[in-house]
Amino acid sequence: MAVKLHRCGGFGKWIKFGVHPCWKVEKALQDQGVAYEPVYGPTARSKRADVQRLTGQSLYPVIEFEDGSSYREESKQMAETIRSGQLDSKRGAPTTPAA
Repeated sequence: MAVKLHRCGGFGKWIKFGVHPCWKVEKALQDQGVAYEPVYGPTARSKRADVQRLTGQSLYPVIEFEDGSSYREESKQMAETIRSGQLDSKRGAPTTPAA
């Protein structure tokens, strides 16, 4: 079963260059051959109820595992974790909401 990548929708889903946080993580998943399902969400932070429920934050990107746990860090760290083959180590780990 694939993980879910919660990422920006609207115009943001078409931005495919290295500095965009959602694309950084999506590209790392693709490069590592990780099966994922993109979940495009609202651009407005105030409307990101699913992301808020998963992480206690309103920031993208977020990876949701099959067991319902989630993983959220800065996109650079997320991409490094994926590329180093350590994504499974984040499964079930608590996500600490930002202050």
